[in-house]
Amino acid sequence: MGTSKTYREINEKIRRGLAVVVTAHDMVEIVRKKGVTRAAKEVDVVTTGTFAPMCSSGAFINFGHTSPPIKASKVWLNNVPAYAGLAAVDIYIGATEPDADDPLNKIHPGAFEYGGGHVIQDLVSGKAVHLRAEAYGTDCYPNRYFEKNFTLKELPSATLCNPRNAYQNYNCAVNVSRKTIYTYMGTLKPNLGNANYCSAGQLSPLLNDPYYKTLGLGTRIFLGGAQGFITWHGTQHRPETARLPNGTPRIPAGT
Repeated sequence: MGTSKTYREINEKIRRGLAVVVTAHDMVEIVRKKGVTRAAKEVDVVTTGTFAPMCSSGAFINFGHTSPPIKASKVWLNNVPAYAGLAAVDIYIGATEPDADDPLNKIHPGAFEYGGGHVIQDLVSGKAVHLRAEAYGTDCYPNRYFEKNFTLKELPSATLCNPRNAYQNYNCAVNVSRKTIYTYMGTLKPNLGNANYCSAGQLSPLLNDPYYKTLGLGTRIFLGGAQGFITWHGTQHRPETARLPNGTPRIPAGT
């Protein structure tokens, strides 16, 4: 490409108020009109935030030691089960975990009105969440039951941790049968009545960096209103796939 800038140079321009910052939408048009080399020379920062549904998401939460102490073995947050097999009061709430009393698909198709993702949303928005914990009891952790309400600010520790945040390309779902089917890709009408897909398309950071030359271990990201970091490749990461000449994978690839 013939143009390179260091993070130090760009950060210095930001501090001096001289950085040229554009959105991903803007950058697409700039590249189309001026070409890749000139666009890279003139633009310093491209904001690439997108929003989409994604499974394999959740949060680690430490709800604080109780008196007397408890080693929680089962935990519910607003009646949504959380995983307690970490430590005494460390838990993980998964975004796709449904309410413990949800009828699921017993009444088909299920409504799935509340779950782990809603719990996380409630916490981030400042709402109080009800915690219920059960334990088998030990000499050092004699407490067998505990309940309390808490807000995010009252927690000793809470960390968003998503095993997979984004997909580099993904499937498009269609239905060739004669009946409506209900999937995690949405409702699919019979006889190819619709096609559902989920992708940021030309704005996707992973599609714009197909061989992961910029995105990688330690890259800073914007996650849930705060600064985050890429800690590793995501689950189901599959970089060695058939690709088009521009690097776009033909099937789901990197995560």
